[in-house]
Amino acid sequence: MKKALCLVLSLMLVLSLAACGSKQESKNGKLIVGFDAEFPPFGFIDESGNYDGFDLAMAQEVCKRLGWEYEAVAIDWDSKDAELSSGNINCIWNGFTYTGRENDYTWSDPYVDNSIVLVVKADSGIGSKADLAGKSVMAQAGSSAVDALDADETGFAASLKEVVQLPDYNMGFLELDQGTVDALAVDLGVAMAQINQKAGAYVILDEAVSTEQYAIGFLKGNTELRDAVNEQLLAIAQDGTMLKIAEQYVDEGVVIDSLCLIK
Repeated sequence: MKKALCLVLSLMLVLSLAACGSKQESKNGKLIVGFDAEFPPFGFIDESGNYDGFDLAMAQEVCKRLGWEYEAVAIDWDSKDAELSSGNINCIWNGFTYTGRENDYTWSDPYVDNSIVLVVKADSGIGSKADLAGKSVMAQAGSSAVDALDADETGFAASLKEVVQLPDYNMGFLELDQGTVDALAVDLGVAMAQINQKAGAYVILDEAVSTEQYAIGFLKGNTELRDAVNEQLLAIAQDGTMLKIAEQYVDEGVVIDSLCLIK
């Protein structure tokens, strides 16, 4: 009786392990991209209600070349780490800043040179960082703009009245329009997207807050997934596909000169 029970238990264990292995293998053939749906041109919702963006288009191209399933999951940007560690997503690919976070994730090669710039209303009379002394600046919660302002050693951040953190930049631009904040500290591509949509409404100040690079972030230690995706990322950069994709999003705010992998 004991032998029979042991055999049953052993069989159950083997079947369980096989099922787990099968599940893991299927997950390895699927890229689940966590992105901010309010972050054009890298991720946004188009006029038809579909997820779109430069980074999502590249992710789809990578999956096509690997023969993988692709899924885009809109996340609260401030909760990106929890989404990644829980397995709800298996990468963060959406204008995700590598600089300053090098040891927090397993990264692809950087593919975009970015600047955190200051955007003001065109008729605000604000022409420099010095003009923002005593005023309010908005930045997205959990963003590299917040990190850059926290790390500022020039005295600019200390001169501000406050840094207002909001969930997304669409909300920030509404606050800017209403005069609730005086400026936005925002990624260059996002700034260009808004400027292209509302010609003459906003200007970018000449002095940037910081410079950085974008890369794809994977759970720390997940080198297998990173290596597979990174190989194709480099391939689409080298064969001209990345440039062709970027050209489709110039009107949305992509800056071609910022694509560091094709230089």
